[in-house]
Amino acid sequence: MVAKSSEEKCGQLVLPGDRLGVIEEFIPDAGTYVKDGVIYSQVVGRALLDLTSRRVSVYPVVEQTKVPKVGSIVMGQISSVQSDSAMVRIFRVGERDLSGAFVGLLHVSDVQLSYVDSMFDVCKAGDVIRAQVVSDKNRTYHLSTKEKNLGIVYAFCSRCGHMLESRRQDMVCPNCNNIEMRKITSDYGKD
Repeated sequence: MVAKSSEEKCGQLVLPGDRLGVIEEFIPDAGTYVKDGVIYSQVVGRALLDLTSRRVSVYPVVEQTKVPKVGSIVMGQISSVQSDSAMVRIFRVGERDLSGAFVGLLHVSDVQLSYVDSMFDVCKAGDVIRAQVVSDKNRTYHLSTKEKNLGIVYAFCSRCGHMLESRRQDMVCPNCNNIEMRKITSDYGKD
């Protein structure tokens, strides 16, 4: 197969890993990466070669994969709880469901503005939570529920598994009358 020159690639559909040129010839821009002095496409898209500024870029033809970013509001399910933290399996970023598996960490200091003694007082495994990503340090999504609209959206009884109902300061199970504590959202049970 004969390799196309850089000029022949302009406007063409390219795939990740397709060679676009060399750094002596072009400046890599959006949608590209460089390895050993060669510029490659990073995404599926259309190659754009600006011969005036000597820049090469790729404009995606498919929507980028959604991943949690700092500032994003995410939904997830509590997978495990310890006294000082909870692990959250993130399944939604904003309004978009995710296909991959992302894990977040909610630390006891990021639950609410007032002091929290133990994570067991604010969430349990299986609860569905809305949180904000406050950091992605060390490839871990650190979460916060300090805002009023953040916290547990759906809570389940740790005895029988029924959904808990919010009654004043407590969460009550309508099935077994078990009383539990949670840090719930202002719109608990309505999302």
